[in-house]
Amino acid sequence: QVQLVESGGGLVQAGGSLRLSCAASGRTISTYLMGWFRQAPGKEREFVAAISSSGGSTYYPDSVKGRFTISRDNAKNTVYLQMNSLKPEDTAVYYCAGRRAAYFSTSSNYRTYDYWGQGTQVTVSS
Repeated sequence: QVQLVESGGGLVQAGGSLRLSCAASGRTISTYLMGWFRQAPGKEREFVAAISSSGGSTYYPDSVKGRFTISRDNAKNTVYLQMNSLKPEDTAVYYCAGRRAAYFSTSSNYRTYDYWGQGTQVTVSS
C-alpha cells in the first residue's frame, strides 16, 4: 500500500505562487505514474498534471500549461507541483494521486489512479 500526504497549500493573492509537495510512504513510487488533480466545490475532479515514472515526460491541460510545473524526486519519494501566476479560478482542493500503470494515455482520468492523498486547500484571492 502507498500512502500519499500533500502539503504546501494555503491562501495566496492572484499572480502569486505556491509549491505543493506530495510525500509517499509505504513503498517506493519510482515506478508509478503520478498526477495532481483538483476539485472545487460543486465541480467534478479536474486533471492538473501528470508525470512519468522517470520524470522525463509531463502532461498538462491547457488551463494550467505554462503556469504549473510537475516534478518528482524518486530518491525522496516525493512529487511536487509548482504553481505560478495563480488565478482565483485555481482555487480548489488539490490532490496527489499515484497509478501503478505507467503508460501515459488516460493519465488525465482520475478513475484510473490507485492511490490518493487527503488533499490540500489552495485559495487564490483576487
